[in-house]
Amino acid sequence: MQKTTWKIDPAHSEITFKAKHLMITTVTGQFKTFDLEVETEDDDFTKASKVRFTADIDSISTNNEQRDGHLKSADFFDAANHPQLVFEGTKVEGSGDSYKLHGNLTMRSTTKPITLDVEFGGIVTDPYGQTKAGFTVDGKVKRKEYGLTWDAITEAGKIVVSDEIKIHAEVQIVKQA
Repeated sequence: MQKTTWKIDPAHSEITFKAKHLMITTVTGQFKTFDLEVETEDDDFTKASKVRFTADIDSISTNNEQRDGHLKSADFFDAANHPQLVFEGTKVEGSGDSYKLHGNLTMRSTTKPITLDVEFGGIVTDPYGQTKAGFTVDGKVKRKEYGLTWDAITEAGKIVVSDEIKIHAEVQIVKQA
């Protein structure tokens, strides 16, 4: 067995989230600056000894500058005091192309366990000789559990932003020499 290190290929990866707005539509956001390092035994991702993901809060984008500013403010992520969110994997379960990735997610200095659904897309060698692996990752969090508690109710009694946030990531990682 050989320890293998993998790093994210940011040009071929995206980290997105979705929240209900007024409980009638969904707003999508993304983090534009992020990092991921994975350590495996050989190329076996079920035996990952390290999975560490970080995203820079200041890189958040929902295609609306005012909303992005609000998300970065103390009402939500408080980027000035908590510049990153961090996920540290603790266990991988599954086989074949379908896994459960267990770990701890930290936002605003609050750490909670989370389980993500991971679909393994496979391993290929690109035209430049780099070995790459691909994954689709899905999960959900309740934002208020992490201190993102801002809330508002419309005159008609509708909640402005849902507590449940859906996470979706398309991740390509590169084997390090």
